Amino acid sequence: MVLQVSVSSTCLIFLCRTSSAGAAGPRLNNDQLYKFSYTTEVLVDRAKGSKDGSVGYRISSDVDVNLVWRDPSSKDDQLIQLVISNVKIKSVAQRSAKKNIFQGATTQSLLGENKLAALERPFMVHLKNGKVSSFYCYKAEPASIKNLKRGVASLLQVQSRSGKVIENDVSGRCTVEYKAAQGQVTRTKALETCKTAETGFTTYIQVLGVSGESSSVTVFTLEDGFIKSATAKETHILAVNARRTTAAKIVSRQNLTLVTIETGPFEVAGKNVASVVKSLDEKLYAVGVTAEKVKSQCKGCQSLFEHWQEVQKQFEPDSLSKAIAPRRFLALIQSIRKASKDEILQVLKSSTKTALPQVVDAVTSSQTPASLDAMLQFLNFADPKGLVLQERFLYACGFSSHPNERMLQALVDISKGKIVSNDIKESVVIIMGALVHKLCQKGGCELPTVVEVKKMILEGPDSTQVESDVQMYLLALKNSLLPEAIPLFSKYAESEVGAYCTISLTALQRYDVALITDEVKQTVNRVYHQNHRVYEKNVRAAAADVVFSSNPSYMEVKNMLLSIGNLPRELNKYMLSKVNDILHFEMPASKILRQAMKDMISHNYDRFSKVGSSSAFSGFMARTADATTTYSLDILYSGSGVLRRSNMNIYAASNGAMLHGLQVAIEAQGMESLIAAKPDEGEEDLESFAGMSALLFDVQLRPVTFFKGYSDLMSKMFSMSGEPMNVVKGLILLTDHSQVIQLQSGLKANAEFQGGLAIDISGGMEVSLWYRESKTSVNNKGAMVVTGNVTVDMDFVRTGMEVSFETEASLDFITTVQFSEYPFLVCMQMDKTTFPFSESLTKYESLPSGKRYVSRRGHKQLLPGSEFPLHQENSNMCKRVFDSDW
Repeated sequence: MVLQVSVSSTCLIFLCRTSSAGAAGPRLNNDQLYKFSYTTEVLVDRAKGSKDGSVGYRISSDVDVNLVWRDPSSKDDQLIQLVISNVKIKSVAQRSAKKNIFQGATTQSLLGENKLAALERPFMVHLKNGKVSSFYCYKAEPASIKNLKRGVASLLQVQSRSGKVIENDVSGRCTVEYKAAQGQVTRTKALETCKTAETGFTTYIQVLGVSGESSSVTVFTLEDGFIKSATAKETHILAVNARRTTAAKIVSRQNLTLVTIETGPFEVAGKNVASVVKSLDEKLYAVGVTAEKVKSQCKGCQSLFEHWQEVQKQFEPDSLSKAIAPRRFLALIQSIRKASKDEILQVLKSSTKTALPQVVDAVTSSQTPASLDAMLQFLNFADPKGLVLQERFLYACGFSSHPNERMLQALVDISKGKIVSNDIKESVVIIMGALVHKLCQKGGCELPTVVEVKKMILEGPDSTQVESDVQMYLLALKNSLLPEAIPLFSKYAESEVGAYCTISLTALQRYDVALITDEVKQTVNRVYHQNHRVYEKNVRAAAADVVFSSNPSYMEVKNMLLSIGNLPRELNKYMLSKVNDILHFEMPASKILRQAMKDMISHNYDRFSKVGSSSAFSGFMARTADATTTYSLDILYSGSGVLRRSNMNIYAASNGAMLHGLQVAIEAQGMESLIAAKPDEGEEDLESFAGMSALLFDVQLRPVTFFKGYSDLMSKMFSMSGEPMNVVKGLILLTDHSQVIQLQSGLKANAEFQGGLAIDISGGMEVSLWYRESKTSVNNKGAMVVTGNVTVDMDFVRTGMEVSFETEASLDFITTVQFSEYPFLVCMQMDKTTFPFSESLTKYESLPSGKRYVSRRGHKQLLPGSEFPLHQENSNMCKRVFDSDW
């Protein structure tokens, strides 16, 4: 958008001189009128788009500037008047008359009579030592008009001496650097330092977030002691980290050029600025230099309930695997964020029983005071019929993009009230740990509620003898990633209860390596080598994972290698596979591992030829210029061929940041009695148990139990339908970035980037005694949509663009084990189905009259499915398994 104004601008006219008060600015002469032309324009486009393909507009005008008053004791203390006239508004791009929304429109028809009159009404600026000290205009003028005037005033600030200063202008309070050369001064504004009243928010997880680049440079040209011109260019680029082609660019330009100098009015006498302004026009008020918030008025917009009635069919469970579900989810969140508590409650109460869980996801993810109040009023944690909704609310809190202390306090209050379900009670505490982590990430670790919850979960494990409660607190601490919890995890890693050990060891693996002290490493090594007591195989395997991922020493690695051959049979095979995976995938420990393997005592045929079916393997799911996605599959069996632990992980990395996107772990124990087999060492007295644990987007969820105890096992065995048990199902707000970009021209841009995921994770376990075969499955279905909206919305014209991509995918992990012979046959399959992928770009301009220009582009493609490669040994085994089926 371009604003051309003829401005007699102090900023452009005078040679900047230094006074005793510092670096002085331009000085205006008495009885002279400085006539300027001024233009400002704004363009919105793709990151690499051209001006002709952009949308936006240009405002041009004349601006007259004259000196009103000068402090007799300081020539650099001046009050100046500016008058904007001859305003014109045009499209920034060259288009045909049919596509030009400004064709045939006058400035008055666009702005309206009152706003045009306000824009052309004189205003005053108090310049002190080259800086805008005060800005005077009519209080009742629309904020958008005052901001445009401030944009002109921002060009009046200049100093002739190089150096860094802090200045106030329409952009806020910013650090500015001046560089002076012969006849020219360059002002560079560090936009990231600008402090403004309007702040946005962004996603905590960097991989899923949005990053930006911005610059603002103004070049002043001096001639014969006057500033002849000022040219400013401001650029903002926002891009989704994981896919940087999903990006938008905003370019704002200003140009102020001295046209002529004529005879003007004489300066006014007066003691100070305030008295002079009052004597000239009592309606002029000092309103501040920084931009005012412009309240957007939405004429004819839908209410939340009207919006809900249009989209409710897409919130039914059958639609959750389609991209339309997360797209409608994101749109509904935008509507909810503008709604009151009563409006939100109306939607909750009118939803069908099947769509209601998805509505709970959307309302909770909105993260406004009204949406939280509505959820707290709607849910009754003492009602046993509302467990699904209660858990969906808690999970949405855990995945929240920018939680605040009030959300955490709400969970504290819930935990202190009546909760009818133990599962919900556990979820409340576990999710509180996730909120503590997110609040600490943004510097809120000392908030009163955070301190209260930290104390509760840190003291929790030692405050109870109830096994489920201890696990609950340990899982909450695992989510919190508090450094203070590391000694506690180190202590419970050596517990006699296998579940405590596993949770503690997997938690330690999530910490930054720098926090894992030598003392902690010694504890973990004691667990692996069983220095004090005998541990279950899955505990020792978890300890090995911690050692390998914590910058191990040469002796630690050597001792690990020396243990191979002396371990239980399947743990031997698992460790060999883990070592080979580290080497194959070039993990951080690979270098020290290769050094240790040069020793033939540690690395020889006898150790590295152990047979078994357990395995560990990592591979790439996708690699692009912006992000890398990897997977790992770890399988540990008991000596009798029954699954002990299955662990599938998916990680995403982007620009040095890592996200643990998914972990699905299935654990089983005490099942040897089914096949009359002998349990492994240390596992003789284990209760029959099988369950699943999921970690999603760095948030540990409450584990799910398939069965516990022999009687429960036998009842489930004879009633198994083969249908998987749901672990996570719902809509998740992944990317959530909101930013107000105050441009130096006085225009304002709003950027909203959101990513939504519809997900359905389920898992199951089947055991056939007749065929002596077991099968475990993890099924992941999802649909994802990411959208970016950038708008420059004035009262009289709206311009912007939307860029988006969407996809639907399914990923299945199936493990089949035939334990009729030893070594038993194990086949692992990890399949990705064929899936669609599409991108779209929409640019638009619109007027209040309804006249619009819209440009759409996009492409769709079908990406082939595939079976992810595992090690060759697995491929050979799968052939034998499927051959035997015939």
